[in-house]
Amino acid sequence: MKKIFFGFLTIGCLLSCSIDDDNEINIKEQNFLVFGHFYGECFGEGCIETFKLTNKLLFEDIIDDYNGQNTEFVELDNDLFEQVKNITDFFPNQLLNQNETVFGCPDCADGGGLFIQYSENGNIKSWRIDQVKRNVPEYLHTFIDKVNKKIAIINE
Repeated sequence: MKKIFFGFLTIGCLLSCSIDDDNEINIKEQNFLVFGHFYGECFGEGCIETFKLTNKLLFEDIIDDYNGQNTEFVELDNDLFEQVKNITDFFPNQLLNQNETVFGCPDCADGGGLFIQYSENGNIKSWRIDQVKRNVPEYLHTFIDKVNKKIAIINE
């Protein structure tokens, strides 16, 4: 009986070690930026556009869920990745230190909003940002412009 117990204990330990190693790899691969726009009073494919950018690939969410809760990402062409990969250069690091997750009143006056999600080493933060610049801090203005420009490039 002791041999059986010891055998299960050994197998359990070995499996937990490999799971930890896999988790370590997965955490490193979880660095990404999700960016997109949404318009509630809108009809058609362009009303909700969400993309996920990793350090090697670009994906598009084909579910187009307004709340960003249900996602199904498909990989896009490398040419598109090359055209948008520098968006992370414009990500405002000040955003990471904010307690707020909503800036302005995204899409309240049919002006639309941006959905941003940032993940680094498994630590994920999300924000909704009003498209109307007078409603948000100035440090977000350039980033808003870049996100909209990159979405337009992808949708050409």
